[in-house]
Amino acid sequence: MDHSMLAKLATRRSVKPDKLVAPGPSGAELEQILTIAARVPDHKKLAPWRFIVFEGDERARFGDVIAAACAAEETEPPSAIRLETERKRFLRSPLVVAVVSRVVETRGAPEWEQVLSAGAATYNLCLAANAAGYGTCWITEWLAYSPRIREALGLDGNERIAGFVYIGTRAEAPEERERPLLSKIVTYWTGA
Repeated sequence: MDHSMLAKLATRRSVKPDKLVAPGPSGAELEQILTIAARVPDHKKLAPWRFIVFEGDERARFGDVIAAACAAEETEPPSAIRLETERKRFLRSPLVVAVVSRVVETRGAPEWEQVLSAGAATYNLCLAANAAGYGTCWITEWLAYSPRIREALGLDGNERIAGFVYIGTRAEAPEERERPLLSKIVTYWTGA
């Protein structure tokens, strides 16, 4: 039994994006992290997910897209402060990876299984980055549901954003939070 892996999994914790600082993963580290992220259950070998990486100056460039989407989609004109916050959204960490879930029409691989596979890929991305020594945060926020963001990312009609994974070095250790008691979430089937 790999006790070191169990210990890491037992203490896994998301880190708020603004608590993730440079450095982020190197190119080789990121390639390994994404390779591991893609190593998940995948009925019919469809790869019903893909990754979009935002790093360096591209995070700020995409921030302009986010701010424009916010300005266009809000019912009330957003304040200058809100727009600046949106513009800097992807600058909260050194690296952001959008995980795109895509459903492929095929027999034998139900949509739900494909969506779950995309979720597994997102979580594996977090675990791989954590194992490499980085902190992560998997969030969606309003961006994941924005028509303009979908268009800017070139999403097809069968694609949705499973989440944005922020990756970087932890500025500080995250505080532990309360977890559910097993007695509240586990039952053992004993028959009819």
